[in-house]
Amino acid sequence: MAEPGHHPGAPVSTTHSIVGAVLGAGVAAFGVGAVAWPVMGGIAASWIISPIMGGVIAAALLAFIKWRILFQQDRVAAARRWAPVLVGVMAGVFTLYMFSKGLSRVWSPSTPVVLIGGAAMALLGWAASRPWVLRKSQGMENAKKQVATLFVPPLIMAAALLSFAHGANDVANAVGPLAAIVAAAQSGSAETGAVTLPLWVLIVGGIGISLGLALFGPRLIRTVGEKITKMDPMRAFCVALAAGSTVLVASTLGLPVSSTHIAIGGIFGVGLLREVMTNRGMRRRNGPPSPDTIAVTPEEAVKAETKRQTRLLVRRRHLWGIAAAWVVTVPAVAILSALIYLVLTRFLG
Repeated sequence: MAEPGHHPGAPVSTTHSIVGAVLGAGVAAFGVGAVAWPVMGGIAASWIISPIMGGVIAAALLAFIKWRILFQQDRVAAARRWAPVLVGVMAGVFTLYMFSKGLSRVWSPSTPVVLIGGAAMALLGWAASRPWVLRKSQGMENAKKQVATLFVPPLIMAAALLSFAHGANDVANAVGPLAAIVAAAQSGSAETGAVTLPLWVLIVGGIGISLGLALFGPRLIRTVGEKITKMDPMRAFCVALAAGSTVLVASTLGLPVSSTHIAIGGIFGVGLLREVMTNRGMRRRNGPPSPDTIAVTPEEAVKAETKRQTRLLVRRRHLWGIAAAWVVTVPAVAILSALIYLVLTRFLG
């Protein structure tokens, strides 16, 4: 258990680090004027907008599940109706990305073909998942925990979608500087124009991210999955689908957004929605406090504060720790990159 105020495994962004490193080295080498500041402004804006977008989409998905499934009198029947629909949406989003971006090297379909393909796969995903949901829900108890088990397979598929999106976005950002270096070495000039990406560069990026996940991922996974807010299959499905959709859209637009930030935004989105709904429900059940129930002793005050804190379903200390790590990452990496460049140029000529 971490001590109060300590934030192990802070989910910082590789995208932030790489952009900060390129910015710092570029300023050190060519001056402030060499930086395309409008482009930097757009990238920085996407870092703010994308986690908010991920949080809003995840909260909207969770609200839909709550109102259309969990708040219904017959939750099992509602899940039979809507769980396949959500699986179909996920299949459609994945197909839209594959048609518009993932297969661009071998096939460039027109916009109508992309839309028709996405709609067809959404329908196929709905049709394929519906028999499984019907079979799995036979004799199921009309309880939230039982209904939540129907979202485990869709959660696995949504996590796979998010992993694919991460590979499409973050690995590309990571190998971008390496690709530029390789192109400059092959052409003998820093003015490389369009960079041709060798296959071995992609392989290096894939191996690197796999090793990083295996060696250092567990601590970060625990922080993201357990310590920010309590997760269950339905909430995790909402986060994964929202994050995957946001990252895929951003990758299609060519924006180097952080899948880490978007996923964290989704987690905070579902946590804050739960917090608002829980607090509203507690106020509705308990009503306004009467003068007789106001804490008049230190012990009662502590008890009242403890009860109030239990309603904060999103742990604020992790929120502020993560936000601080995000703010510090870019300038810290930019300064370090500039210093390394200056040291190398001084001693290597």
